[in-house]
Amino acid sequence: MSAEAKTRAGDDGERRAPLAGYRVLELCSTIAGPACTRLLADFGAEVIKIEPPEGDSVRQIGIPDDGIALYAASILRNKRAVTIDLKTARGRELVLQLAAHCDIVVENFRPGTLERLGLDYEALTRDNPGLVLVRISGYGQSGPRRAQPGYGAICEAFGGVRHLIGEPGQPPPRVAVPVIDYLSAAYAAYGAALSLLERQKSGRGQVIDCALYEAAFSMLEAAIPSYDRFGYVPNREGSRLPYMAPNNLYPTRDGGYVLIAANNDATFKRLMTAIGRADSLADSRYATINSRWANVDALDAEIGAWTATRDAGDIEAVLEAAAVPCARVYTLADAAADPHYAAREMLLRAPHPHFGELLQVGIVPKLSATPGAVRWSGPELSADTRAVLAEKLGLSDAELDALEAEAVIRSRRKESS
Repeated sequence: MSAEAKTRAGDDGERRAPLAGYRVLELCSTIAGPACTRLLADFGAEVIKIEPPEGDSVRQIGIPDDGIALYAASILRNKRAVTIDLKTARGRELVLQLAAHCDIVVENFRPGTLERLGLDYEALTRDNPGLVLVRISGYGQSGPRRAQPGYGAICEAFGGVRHLIGEPGQPPPRVAVPVIDYLSAAYAAYGAALSLLERQKSGRGQVIDCALYEAAFSMLEAAIPSYDRFGYVPNREGSRLPYMAPNNLYPTRDGGYVLIAANNDATFKRLMTAIGRADSLADSRYATINSRWANVDALDAEIGAWTATRDAGDIEAVLEAAAVPCARVYTLADAAADPHYAAREMLLRAPHPHFGELLQVGIVPKLSATPGAVRWSGPELSADTRAVLAEKLGLSDAELDALEAEAVIRSRRKESS
């Protein structure tokens, strides 16, 4: 932690969260970048989000309520919203000045954009050599594809993950959540934390280059040695886990599905005993993990015949008693009603200026001594422009008025007038 960061954390060294005292400048839009800084903000970092006059496009994603972007209220939580037009020279100068007072800058422009704006790493660190720059992009800052645009879904395809989703012989569908964006956000936040640790030794910052397609490709870890040795290319297996049986969805009498996973010999024995098929344990087809996979169709049929005669709740009760991993396929409504989610605080009510409070996803991971927290919901566009520029750069009301008149910045006061 820099001397300034230590001062911000408090003279007594007490911190509300592990990143309290660190300041982050966010130059991001849509999902991966804002999700990365949301992780940092949840654990105490002061995040200053810079938006263009029209706002981050994430404010247009999802279902609005009374004109308010509900998704933005969550992914922008714990941040301060500042509107600066980076198309203006004065706006870019303000960003450089803010960066001089920050520990981390996070950006997810297309590679080359930061350089064209005069906000490259050399410029950002001229007065702040300890600055850490996190760069999130589709294909990374180098390589022949570096300049191509790439959203999470595009990089899921390029990264080899989409090929594995769905049923054999059918087009690979998408998962209806931005998996790669959030995985990339976690990698980027991890890189930022590692860089802060290294900075304690060297006193200098560095650049984190996080590519969405690489986050996707990293999930193929188990298949890569097999491809090298045998030329094996994995394909879609539907709801099954390849080379592991039984691990699949099975139908229930009440029209749903349960996922049952017996991933080792001991669990398999408990499963077959619990469903009244202990006799199958003597069947050589089911003797090992490899032989069970070779006979997965027959094995799934036997388990499915048992589940189809029972309701999902009954199946869960029987298998939980036998210590066999099992779960109904939950909807969000199921999660909201489940006492385990409540006990783990995975659905939190956060203060919101319009709604009073708003339900949001909880903090991950759970830290015992310095846990994260949701201090406020995502602010409205331009809510903190004047306050941040006055606090960090010492700009007067007259100077701020002039910047607004020149359309370099925008504030809520200007919008409401």
